[in-house]
Amino acid sequence: MTATSTPQIEFMRNAGMPLTTQSRKTFTEVVAGERLAYDSLADFIPGVAPYEFATLVELLPGAGTVRVVMTVDPMHDDDWTQRLVAGRTNELDNLAAVLAG
Repeated sequence: MTATSTPQIEFMRNAGMPLTTQSRKTFTEVVAGERLAYDSLADFIPGVAPYEFATLVELLPGAGTVRVVMTVDPMHDDDWTQRLVAGRTNELDNLAAVLAG
């Protein structure tokens, strides 16, 4: 992931974070059409030792639809957990937009 817009770059620099990071995932469960679970490595946070946190994605079929539910482990503090939730919410919103159109 690379920060490219001026606000992103400014935020990353002010936070002492690199402008480019690699996203590392270790898949822990794959059930076709039902579940996907993975651990993500958080190794880019200044002053925080690298650690992993889990994500679970569940596909729940309904009447002509599929509901996607994403559950994440908390990160090392509330601020970073809220950032994670905002990012994952954005990912799901982007998926919904692609599927809608």
